[in-house]
Amino acid sequence: MARVAGIKDVARQAGVSVGTVSNVINRPEAVSPETRARVLAAIEELGYVRSESARQLRAGRSRIVALLVLDMGNPFFVDVARGAERAARDAGLGVMVCNSGQSPSEEAEYLGLFAEQRVCGVLVTPADPTGRNLEAFRRHGIPYVLVDRVASGADVCAVSVDDVRGGVLAVGHLLSSGHRSVAYVSGPDDLQQIRDRREGALSALADAGLPSEALVEIPCDRLDVTAGRDAGARLLGLAPRPTAVFCANDLLALGVLQALYAAGVRVPQDVALVGYDDIEFAAAAAVPLTSVRRPAAVMGRMAAELLLEEADDAGGTHEHRSVVLRPELVVRASSTPPTS
Repeated sequence: MARVAGIKDVARQAGVSVGTVSNVINRPEAVSPETRARVLAAIEELGYVRSESARQLRAGRSRIVALLVLDMGNPFFVDVARGAERAARDAGLGVMVCNSGQSPSEEAEYLGLFAEQRVCGVLVTPADPTGRNLEAFRRHGIPYVLVDRVASGADVCAVSVDDVRGGVLAVGHLLSSGHRSVAYVSGPDDLQQIRDRREGALSALADAGLPSEALVEIPCDRLDVTAGRDAGARLLGLAPRPTAVFCANDLLALGVLQALYAAGVRVPQDVALVGYDDIEFAAAAAVPLTSVRRPAAVMGRMAAELLLEEADDAGGTHEHRSVVLRPELVVRASSTPPTS
């Protein structure tokens, strides 16, 4: 393997000091045109590439923003990453995307890596419900912003969606179509979003004068299509079976749809179905899926902007803000009124 040329090799080839080579790279106006041309010729001949990471570490931080999400297999988080990347690129920064897999231990490992790499800042959807990982990360002095999570205090920025309102929209829509028994296919209960969507669903039932027992919960330990298929199988075993289903995200809803279709249960004639997030696949499903849309790309962009604002605040005047975006119900074929 050929040795990579370093700055000392360039200096030797051009017959100048290492400091002069550094000036040509970083402050070319400080070097005479003749010397600059000689150094640039040596750089070209040797194929020298400066170590950007070393320069950034000497400066105290890199030009990388880290994004740590729960599940990059969920298209919702892909859209969050796209929004964050656009904001970072506009500021001349790159984005490193990592996946905690909803694991607090993996989250802790990634946060440690971010600290070692002196990232500019971190956008994070926490996997650890206790907040201990972020408390440990805080001592490094690297700014971070919570994404898709409401801040519990005033010492951190956050961008989230009103998921209680989202649950109201989803179940309120089903109730307005005539349903009186709704299944809630939920996810891990340590996720605040899951609890908020349940709260919204129960609020919609109460507003319609229905008891909380009208919401039949089918819990899942994951938020993916496989878990949705399993939930769909459990739904088929219920007696009496609810006539409508609200799923905590679209991947669960797509799994439920597959299970119902395989069993010959018609959607929406036999069972109406509503998902959450409005990922791209929702509209493309065999039965286009009604879903609660969350502005994922907007969330990522706003979170990155808040992070960059804090990272660039040399005077200590940055004020932490918690931004809560509004969800929107997108009605499609999966939730038309039940047949008589």
